[in-house]
Amino acid sequence: MSKQKQVPSGSPIRVVELRPGTSGHMVIVKVVNVKAVQQRGRSDIPQQRQMKLAECIVGDDTGVIIFVARNEQVELMQEGTTLVLHNAKIDMFRGSMRLAVDKWAGSIEVSEPATFSVKKDNNLSLIEFESIVVEE
Repeated sequence: MSKQKQVPSGSPIRVVELRPGTSGHMVIVKVVNVKAVQQRGRSDIPQQRQMKLAECIVGDDTGVIIFVARNEQVELMQEGTTLVLHNAKIDMFRGSMRLAVDKWAGSIEVSEPATFSVKKDNNLSLIEFESIVVEE
C-alpha cells in the first residue's frame, strides 16, 4: 500500500497542481457534470444503508478532474455549484487520478459562485500514470 504525502493546507491549490498520492488539499472548484454511478445495499435488510456513488467533473480555471462523491456528498453535487473541498485527497483508479474527500477527515462546503470559467479541455483524470518500483 502506498503512503500518501500530506500537503500543508491553508491557501487553496489549483486543479492543475494535484498529484498522485497526495492529500490534505484545499481546492475551490465548480461542478461541471454529475453522473450517478450506483446505489448499493440490500433492500431486504432495513438496518443496512444504501450507498450512493456519483462521478462528477469538477474544475477551476486550470483544468478539470473526476471527483468521486459518496452518500451525503452526492446531494451537494449540482451543476454550476461552487464548492470548497477541505482535506481532499487523490485516489488512483486504473492508473488515473480521482479527487475525493473522506467522510471522517474532510469536508465539503457550498460557496459563493466563483468568478472563474472552468478550463474543460485539460482533464487531469485522462492522464494515465504507471507505478514504477525503484530499488536502491
